[in-house]
Amino acid sequence: MKHYLADFYRYTRKINLFFAGPCKLSRSLSLSIVTFIRYKKQQMRFSFIIFMVALLAAGCNSQKAVSAQAEPEPVNSGPVTEYRQLDTMTVSAPREMAPAEAPTYELPAYNPSHTREHDLLHTKLEVSFNWEEEKVMGKATLKLKPYFYPSNTLILDAKNFDVHSITYAGESTPLKYENDGQHLTIDLGKTLTRDNEYTLVIDYTATPRADGGSAAITSDKGLFFINPRGEEEDKPMQIWTQGETENNSRWFPTIDKPNERATDEIYVTVADRFLTLSNGLLESSKENGDGTRTDHWKMDQPHAPYLVMLAVGEFAKVEDTWNGIPVDYYVEPEFKDDARAIFPYTPEMLGFFSEKLGVNYPWKKYAQIIVRDYVSGAMENTTAVIFGEYMQKPARDLIDDHQNEKVVAHEMFHHWFGDYVTTESWANLTMNEGFANYSEYLWFEHKYGRDAADYHLLQEWSGYFGSAQGGVHPLIYFGYNDKEDMFDAHSYNKGGSVLHMLRNQVGDDAFFAALKLYLSRNSYTDVEAHELRLAFEDVTGQDLNWFFNQWYFNQGHPSMNITYNYDEAAGEASVTIEQTQDPENMPPIFELRTAVDIYMANGKSTRQPIHVTEREQTFTFPVSEKPALMNFDPSRSLLGIRTDNKSDEELLFQFHHAPRFMDRFEAMQKLGENSGDEVKKMLMDGLKDPFWVIRAMALQNITPDESNLPVIRKMATEDPRSEVRSNAFARLAETGDESAVEMAKIAIEKDPAYPVVASALSLINELQPELAQEYAKKLEDSSNPDILEMVGDIYIASGNPDNLPFFEKKMVEMDGFQVINFMDSYQSLAVETDLETATGVAKKLENIALDANQSQWKRFGATRAITQMRQAYMEKMSAMPEAEKASVQAQIKSLDVIFKNILDNEGDQQLKSLYMRLQVP
Repeated sequence: MKHYLADFYRYTRKINLFFAGPCKLSRSLSLSIVTFIRYKKQQMRFSFIIFMVALLAAGCNSQKAVSAQAEPEPVNSGPVTEYRQLDTMTVSAPREMAPAEAPTYELPAYNPSHTREHDLLHTKLEVSFNWEEEKVMGKATLKLKPYFYPSNTLILDAKNFDVHSITYAGESTPLKYENDGQHLTIDLGKTLTRDNEYTLVIDYTATPRADGGSAAITSDKGLFFINPRGEEEDKPMQIWTQGETENNSRWFPTIDKPNERATDEIYVTVADRFLTLSNGLLESSKENGDGTRTDHWKMDQPHAPYLVMLAVGEFAKVEDTWNGIPVDYYVEPEFKDDARAIFPYTPEMLGFFSEKLGVNYPWKKYAQIIVRDYVSGAMENTTAVIFGEYMQKPARDLIDDHQNEKVVAHEMFHHWFGDYVTTESWANLTMNEGFANYSEYLWFEHKYGRDAADYHLLQEWSGYFGSAQGGVHPLIYFGYNDKEDMFDAHSYNKGGSVLHMLRNQVGDDAFFAALKLYLSRNSYTDVEAHELRLAFEDVTGQDLNWFFNQWYFNQGHPSMNITYNYDEAAGEASVTIEQTQDPENMPPIFELRTAVDIYMANGKSTRQPIHVTEREQTFTFPVSEKPALMNFDPSRSLLGIRTDNKSDEELLFQFHHAPRFMDRFEAMQKLGENSGDEVKKMLMDGLKDPFWVIRAMALQNITPDESNLPVIRKMATEDPRSEVRSNAFARLAETGDESAVEMAKIAIEKDPAYPVVASALSLINELQPELAQEYAKKLEDSSNPDILEMVGDIYIASGNPDNLPFFEKKMVEMDGFQVINFMDSYQSLAVETDLETATGVAKKLENIALDANQSQWKRFGATRAITQMRQAYMEKMSAMPEAEKASVQAQIKSLDVIFKNILDNEGDQQLKSLYMRLQVP
């Protein structure tokens, strides 16, 4: 399962947006947010809610925008706050003390693994659908046996089923059962032992219904009918399932627990025009002669029930292969030619992960499918992964957008960690998700190098630290309130980061040898964290209880204040690590086995291992001269918040000599806005850095002048990374460099990346607005949101109401975060027209806001645009003579009525709560 709730935390610290009043993102910050949303699955419901809450909380101010390339926020950023406790004296009369209450004692909350009373061996499903009533007509044939103890009763998960009959296979005598709407309790009519296999046939009708959801998986409905009656003209009819956590039991009866596993097969009957996809291989496809077809999918390798999937719809199927295994991509027909870009490097990844793990991809096919209105990011259903529609874009939109390949890697790695070897309980979820998270690092390291992987790791850390501000818990967390709560930045971000530390602790050879042993030893079984520890101990010969107890079974992370000293008389250099984390909330001391690199002025370094075991601890090393730099944790693998007290001179040395991306990133981040020749040289060197993030940071911080403008101009047209080219044009626009106009013209015509085209168009709009109007007309039929947003900005500047139809047409096509900005542009232009035209615009926005079939992004954007119109009219009215105010006051009252109508009719309580926080009376 891939979701991005945790990633939003790190962005809420840098995004100061536009909810307090009528303000809009600057171009550079807009590029940052566009990049973020492009990366973070804009179609997901939970991402909308979290992001909007962040925006509402942030408000609008004039802080300097942060470029996309300068992300993420460093883990030790922000002002240092000093707290002082002042002595006070209180004088009071004596009072009688209440008797102390007797202490109460209770066991801590504990959510155990499911007790296995019966072993599900095989599931055969025969299903068809009533689209009109959104029902599943099914027959389930289940083969089981008692797990160990004799039993005469079977309890199955079956939520909201109408059960017509339950019999033994081949018999007609019905079995007695109780149906409480959640479970079927079946009287087996006899006592069976673990040597007795038996087969039940259950005839049923399921009406999938949601009872809840979570931030990660926004509905627990299990099976979803999309546009089932064909009422939404622009949306295909589809059926798809989402089993995790325990929701497949909303459409077929099963033992819906992660420590269960069985083989399965599905006979699914659908209209001829639909394709189907399920686990395993398609055994047959039979025309029924009545306009329907029955497909038979068979999965003959056991897996957990929550991994069973089914999808139905009008898809284009693109076929590929790896090592003789079918690799299939299912997309909507218009994206058929883009399928390989949408699911990038799939065969290469299968080969890379198989080789890296020493265990070949263990399943018989690998299929990936995109569905509409998906309730999460993606899901690792065995051999048939489901993705949300955020992935489905033209190939050109995906240039330098690595998010799709991160998600593909994440879900693919689950086929080893999650499907082949599965968490035994949701408390152990990181045994699935931590590994899948770390696969993204492994893939980036392989494909793009260590710098790219470390940049990704820095983002993961930032997501975890942001989440941890709201509370910490152990990675293996038996005390959760709800199993859905386990899908958080601990199970994902921290889980992957802990694996990275473990890799650095034991070394690459041992790490991957231990993973191979762990997979081979536990194939097709459920696991808990101790089994991972035992595999690592058996390979390395080390006792690793200290590591697993600290990082898996305890909570939190170290906060470290690191200082350095040199004693010339003694010929010694020292480093002091003081741990400052709250001892009431996490261990007061984290055991850290790391190192310090000591650099001399000639650039040569030596590595000194250190073992931190105290709250404050100093390590001393003999040296022949004062070190130019001492670098704690040189591998940059420790998960912790650090305050690293290095001088500017040491940071400059670090930039030029320390080898890791994080070394250069730290120096650039801390010194980038400083002045001085040495910093200027660092920034110039940064413009030529091999990694694009450092080049982009240097671009953001350097002051353009005659010494560097030629370099910036060259970067705008020749840098291999589109984000850098885009930012280079933004910097050139700030300088008023007229010579860049011709370069921008060429970029608009020839650059393959839309963000670069948009940035080039922005430059032209800044320097030659009339020419920008001409280009806007040429580009207004684009479907790319970057281009459309820039065209909208140009049309606002024109003040021409003839451009309103452009917004109205494109609002239908746009979605996600950018539609909010786009609707803001729409209302801004309308406010500059006559009141009658603006009234029509407000009505159109009201219709969007009231349409429950529109996305949350659109409904929120339309509602916010109405409140922004009101605010704009309030400001206009304040500057008007009294005699002219009446008509504007009437307009404001009309907007108030519209807003109240939206608020009263909004059925989504989360949206409604956001509306109430918008600034209206």
